[in-house]
Amino acid sequence: MSAQSADVPRDRVWTIPNALSVLRLLGVPLFLWLVLRPVFHGPHMDGWAILVLMVAGFTDYLDGKIARAFHQTSRIGTLLDPAADRLYILATLVGLAWRDIIPVWLVAILVGRDLLMGIPLGLLRRHGHGPLPVHYMGKAATFNLLYAFPLLLLGDGHDTLNDLAGAIGWAFAIWGTTLYWLAAALYVVQARQVLRAGSERGEPGTSPEAPANGMSSP
Repeated sequence: MSAQSADVPRDRVWTIPNALSVLRLLGVPLFLWLVLRPVFHGPHMDGWAILVLMVAGFTDYLDGKIARAFHQTSRIGTLLDPAADRLYILATLVGLAWRDIIPVWLVAILVGRDLLMGIPLGLLRRHGHGPLPVHYMGKAATFNLLYAFPLLLLGDGHDTLNDLAGAIGWAFAIWGTTLYWLAAALYVVQARQVLRAGSERGEPGTSPEAPANGMSSP
């Protein structure tokens, strides 16, 4: 098998990377339940919530390494992996905003970016293209945000350790948010190239007059 064919996503479902992605997805409601307990007058369980985030971040790194090392990339994996990332980010934003740990404007910036990306995604589907591969810059943005959120949660206090964790968490959050938008811009360029190339080849569903822009989940 050539190196090029090994990198092509396959239709396999039962792979270790896909199992890790499913495990991460199952952790989303658990994390949200843990982080929101103080809102409903329950005991603080922030330590467990942070542990869930740490496991999610590690498995996010691990499933990609395994998929590349053992040629276990799959089409369902290209959907599960970014879906788990987006759901963790959304769940964390909801939980931290509800507890007034982060401001609403940060939620709007991050969620607004994903909502805007839905429009170009529709253009890609309309012209017969599936989601493009996740870009390394998008993964870097996700890693920064998944580091930021537990640190911001640790910063929910009034002693020196809380202040230090909060400051570092905000540094990761600002850098991660910047990369999140830069990754979207880069993906627009890549998707534009794909649509333009399809239009020039006269692929079904494309036409020279079709808008040549679009993006998926980087």
